[in-house]
Amino acid sequence: LREPAVAVFGSSQTAPGSAEWADAEGVGAALARAGLAVITGGYGGSMEAASKGADEAGGRTIGVTAPPLFPGRTGANPFVQLELKAETLAGRIGEMMARADGALALPGSIGTAAELLIAWNTNHIVRRNTGRRVPTVAVGARWGAVAGALVDHVEALPGDIHLAETATEAVAWLLGELGIH
Repeated sequence: LREPAVAVFGSSQTAPGSAEWADAEGVGAALARAGLAVITGGYGGSMEAASKGADEAGGRTIGVTAPPLFPGRTGANPFVQLELKAETLAGRIGEMMARADGALALPGSIGTAAELLIAWNTNHIVRRNTGRRVPTVAVGARWGAVAGALVDHVEALPGDIHLAETATEAVAWLLGELGIH
């Protein structure tokens, strides 16, 4: 039986003490208080902050690391309770998505974009095949610009992800989609 969980994507460069760190920590805590496990890429930055928030709120944390891709990183952050190791980037994202009931993308760069696009594409595919949709939300104006370009240029459908201005708004939307109040 799979535990209810949300994949949280975000930058490995988010600094402790920054507003982005506080947002990620708050996301992890809110998801844990709602009874959801938090799945991240397992390393530092927003991944560590979300894991810390979830762990300190009494929740379960899962980190899907990829040692062959990141040989300079020495294992999961200290707030990851279960580390799963993937061999490839596709395997890492695939493992996160296979365990996730929802996905939330915080601000990030190309790695976060790859994760968000996999979630978006998953919803695009399952909409056509009556599969399990993964409610997906992206936080911040930058993702709005990315989403607009994808809708305009590669026929992505805007309804396959939700855009939120703030992390708090994103969590509220996602919990509503998952039927958690």
